[in-house]
Parts: sequence; C-alpha cells; structure tokens
Amino acid sequence: MKRCCLLILMSIFLCCNPVTAKTPKHILVMAAQIDDMISLDPAEIFEFSGAEYAANTYDRLIGYDVDNVAEIFGVLAESWTVADDGMTFTFKIRQGVTFASGNPMTAEDVAFSLQRVILLDKSPAFIISQFGFTPENVKEKIKAVDAETLVFTTDKPYAPTFVLYCLTATPASVVDKKLVLSHEQDGDLGYNWLKTNYAGSGSFTLKTWKPAELLMLDANQKYWDGVPAMRRVIMRQVSEAATQQLLLEKGDVDIARDLGADQLDSLKDNPDVKLHPKPKGGIWYLGLNQKNEALSKPKVREALKYLVDYQQMADTLLRGTMIVHQAFLPMGFLGALEDKPYALDVEKAKQLLAEAGYGDGLTLTMATRNTSPTMDMAQAIQATFAKAGVTVEILPMDGKQALTKYRARNHDIYIGKWGPDYQDPHTNASTFAWNRDNSDEAKSKPLAWRNAWDIPEMSEATDAAVTERDPEKRAAMYQAIQREHQQVSPFVIMFQEIEVAAERTDVKGFILGPSFDSNFYYNVTK
Repeated sequence: MKRCCLLILMSIFLCCNPVTAKTPKHILVMAAQIDDMISLDPAEIFEFSGAEYAANTYDRLIGYDVDNVAEIFGVLAESWTVADDGMTFTFKIRQGVTFASGNPMTAEDVAFSLQRVILLDKSPAFIISQFGFTPENVKEKIKAVDAETLVFTTDKPYAPTFVLYCLTATPASVVDKKLVLSHEQDGDLGYNWLKTNYAGSGSFTLKTWKPAELLMLDANQKYWDGVPAMRRVIMRQVSEAATQQLLLEKGDVDIARDLGADQLDSLKDNPDVKLHPKPKGGIWYLGLNQKNEALSKPKVREALKYLVDYQQMADTLLRGTMIVHQAFLPMGFLGALEDKPYALDVEKAKQLLAEAGYGDGLTLTMATRNTSPTMDMAQAIQATFAKAGVTVEILPMDGKQALTKYRARNHDIYIGKWGPDYQDPHTNASTFAWNRDNSDEAKSKPLAWRNAWDIPEMSEATDAAVTERDPEKRAAMYQAIQREHQQVSPFVIMFQEIEVAAERTDVKGFILGPSFDSNFYYNVTK
C-alpha cells in the first residue's frame, strides 16, 4: 500500500515539474535540415549539408582563419612555394598524418585526390579544372615527386591567393587512395562506394548516414591534431523550425540550426539558450529558366525584379537572418557591390510586362524546397507577383528533389541559396556570370547554365578578371560585371544570409565560419 502511494506521489510530482532532458556530455546533438545531402564523396559533394560534413571529416592542403579570411595557413601542407613563372606551386606535405583506416597519408594521396576530381568530372570539378587540368594531362600537371612533395602546375599565371583559396574547397579534400581503390569497380575510382562511405583523415569519421533522416559522426581517435572532446556528433533531420525550437528548449538537442525570425525572437530571453550569429556568404536568389519563352524576354525578367518586396521580407519573416543584397558577390568579398537598384514597384512591373506582350499576365511554376524559410519566401513572392497578374504555382519538394530538377534545367523558377566554394570573387562570378557552353551536354554546368543563359561576352569578362593581379583593378572589373548582371541576368538576387545557431548555454566552441564548409565541431565542449 505504501509503495502504491509513493508511486502516485512521484507521478504527480513529475507531471507538475517536468524534467528537462539533457544530451550526454560527450555527444553533440543538432537539429538541422540535412535533406539536401546527395553524396558523401568529396569529388561530388555540392550541397550545403554535404559541404559541412566534408569539412569535419576530411582534411585539405590549405585552410583559412574563419574570422580573417585573408589569413591562409597550411593544413596537410606544411609549406609551399610559387615559382617565378606564377604557374608552379610546390607543397611540402605534413608528415605523421594517418587516415582513419590507419593508412599513412602521403603526397601520393593528395595527388590522387585532386586527379580523381578531374577524372570523375562531377559537379564541383570546375573548381579544380579551371586551372587547365583535363583527364588527359592531370596526372602530369598534379603529381607527387616523393612522399613529402606535391607539384601543382596551372595553365597560366593566376593570383596565387586565388589558387590557394580553391584548395580550401570541398573537392580538394584528401581521400585515402589505398582504401578508395580497394573498392574500385569497373574503373570508377571507388566512386560508387564513396558515395555512401568514408575515406578521410579529418577530426570526425562517418558512423551512419540515413538520407533525409540522420547523420552520425564519431571522433577520429587517430586525428593528427588532437582527438575532439565530442565522442559523437548527431545531426537529426528536422524540417520544421518550430519543432527544432521545441527540441532545443526541452534539451533533446544541443543546437538548433534552422530557426526562423519568430523562433529566434522567442528565445532571446530564455536563460538556457544563447544565440550565435555569423554573417555568411550565402546568397538567396530566384533562377529564371531561359528555356521558358516568357522568361527569356528581358522585360519580363526585369519586371519580376520589381515584383519582390525585398525590404518587407527582410524586416518581417527574415528579420535577423538575412539582409537585402542584390549582387552576386557577398559583402566582404573583393569587388562586392552594394548597389540595390530594385524595390517593389507593381506599376513599373505591369508596364514592362505589357511591353513584353504579357499585359494579361502569365503563369509560372516555382520549384521550392519544402522547408523554412524557403517556403515562407516563396509564398511572399507568390503574393507580390500576383499583384501584376503573374500567377505562380509553388511546387514543394525536398531539397534533393528540388536540386535534381534545377540541375536538369526542368524548372520555370527555382528559389534557392548559393554559397561560395572558396573565399575569392571568382567563386561566384564563375557560376552566376560565366557559361561557355549552353548546350544540354555541356561539361561545365554553372548556375548560368542551369538557367540556360548563353553569355559569351560576360564569360570573357569573367575570365579576364580572374587573371588580373592588381587587386584594385580586379575589384573594379568585378563591380562592372555585377552592374551589368543586375540589369540583364535571369537572376533575381535578393538576400545575403546571416546564419544563427541557437545553442544550449553549456555548449562551447562551435565554430561558424563565413562559408558553409567552414562550420566546425572539433572545438566543441559541454
């Protein structure tokens, strides 16, 4: 009888005083939107979540200070020299590094990893191939002289920092040659295996990946720069921002990664939570497919740029997470342009549509990731487009489906985010303002290609800017390209992102960098 009464009293106490959950001390749990992950192979990864995964599981030759990107330092490269010809880079490779498999890392692994990017020729290959590397010449142009020395020879002189920044990007991740080739099938360089497996030397190793559900990493016990304090990192796919907030407040997760303005406002006075903001290079934009007859008309494109209420969205549904920005180079980059020539002007838009032959309006579809804030922005844009007779059907889908549709050029309008691959202006110029081959079979498929925008003259200007060594002249060249781009391009560039991680107060050391492949877990403690 006494035991029964005690159980009743305990149940009443627990109901009236809910116990906040707490994650284990050595496990970091995050709620995030990771449904965009398509592959785990660094030679193929070209999505935000995948890039963050690679940053924490693979090492590269070069890194940069996340608070001062002008400061470049060696990671797997202990040092490097640039020959007088401006084309030959010689890297001395760090000794004593082992892969998670236990295999020693040498210059041969570095050479193989970079060659493999060119030979596989997946989406991010252009970051390396733009230096003149082809499947035919890459083994001669990128080679290991001995176990400690790598020689990297470009096709012409470039600003040395441009080359080095490209070697901080995801496709420059170094993979374990011996392990990867042990899984080779029919000459695929281990590609089919590495899409879902791991072969790195980074601070964490892959434990489990369940697409659009879960990513689990374990601390690399062989990591050359010290074993992380977190024994495990778990990223849970949580689409809804409100659900992420609830999990964070309950203590079921340590960090919520995708909260909206309303959730962030409501957490400001929560003593158990702190907000961790970081300006990012992420650019939010609309891509207008030039295969659509209406969207191929310059005045229609211009009209749509006058049908977005940029400031209203920034002040309301995006407050604290984005700022209005209308050029393809993010603020903080060499040559970034601050001009904002567009604001909501329905009458101007109607006039332009009428001049283009669409005075009675038109109907379009918008491929949209079914998560916040993408859906929120899409609905706001749908409403303002309608004011000028432009009917937009929103097609909600998960991140992988939306990207696949976009990359196949099967969209009318795509709403999405682009993040720089490296901290040099060419990273965005080469995708927003460069398209040398507009055919469906093109090897290079930048954003201009995805929107079927054929721009030989602008591509020439972009190529010229990347070889200019004088920083002031180079900045002026990029600004001129951006001004023209704002007026004529099929891109409605809207916002630059501020990433905000909401963290439990006991979490320390989570690094948010300026790019999406410079968010790091190795310093986290609880």
